[in-house]
Amino acid sequence: MDIDILVKLTSKAWSLRALALLHQGLPGRQAPLIAASGASRTTFVNSLRHLEELGLIERNPGHGHPLRPEIRLTSKGRAIAPVAHRIETAVRDGRGAGLIRKAWTVPLLAVTQRPMQFTQIKRGLGPITDRALSTALQHCHAQRWIARSVNVASRPPRARYLATNEGAEISRAVGLAG
Repeated sequence: MDIDILVKLTSKAWSLRALALLHQGLPGRQAPLIAASGASRTTFVNSLRHLEELGLIERNPGHGHPLRPEIRLTSKGRAIAPVAHRIETAVRDGRGAGLIRKAWTVPLLAVTQRPMQFTQIKRGLGPITDRALSTALQHCHAQRWIARSVNVASRPPRARYLATNEGAEISRAVGLAG
């Protein structure tokens, strides 16, 4: 998956969960999807709208109510939904599930398949701010999804970051080339 698509996809909290549920074969009606996701109706509908704008889902013509349409994966969505499912299944606890709903967590893990410095990660993620990257690194480090090591032999000392544990599983699930 391309990093730009991943960044756009994860910018809404429930986008990955919605794709994973559709991949699992859950009917594409709002009520079952919302119930299975555990999200509030408003945030989940916003995520569905976002997925529709990205061209990953579409309204199923002739099915559903105009205000509560039935949705289905597009061909582009069918290609990305298995990745979303693998990401979701790599997470084993509720705190981790909340963390992957944050905008930069999954893209961060995707680019840290090998040890990288802060500036290399920032370059790989494109539009991320220093503060957002720092916050994402702190959250992932606290969850033990990112290992931080400092090379004190270099001047100035340089920190390097690497996806580990469930973070490495998520990184492999995304499968970015690099």
